[in-house]
Amino acid sequence: MSDLRIRAATPADLDAVLAFWKEAAEGISISDDRDGIARLVARDPGSLLLAERGGALAGTVIAGFDGWRCHLYRLAVHPEQRRRGIGGALLAAAEERFTGLGGRRADAMVLDRNDLAHRTWSAAGYASEPQWSRWVKPLGA
Repeated sequence: MSDLRIRAATPADLDAVLAFWKEAAEGISISDDRDGIARLVARDPGSLLLAERGGALAGTVIAGFDGWRCHLYRLAVHPEQRRRGIGGALLAAAEERFTGLGGRRADAMVLDRNDLAHRTWSAAGYASEPQWSRWVKPLGA
């Protein structure tokens, strides 16, 4: 895995990330557009982590920290690159970021129907908390 490079996204990466998510990620979110990602990168420049292999985007994770909690979103690995340690390397980089910021617990948004993701998160030491449900409200609509 020595050819794997993990780095923070820059504004120049936004279009590539959106195209990558269409191919590698499950589902979409209301904020999965250029403006939404641009705001994320501008507000928290280290939060969108990219894994590159051979100069190509191989994986992503958003490691957002609000000063209190550590939140993980959009862990995605290119289908042809899965089961090669990329997801684990991204999570390790995210957890290192959180620890450096003073975070003490990380949580992840994972689709209920995504069994492959459940195995990935479990293998990384994360556990589902069935007592919680996500409540959402689109704003400005």
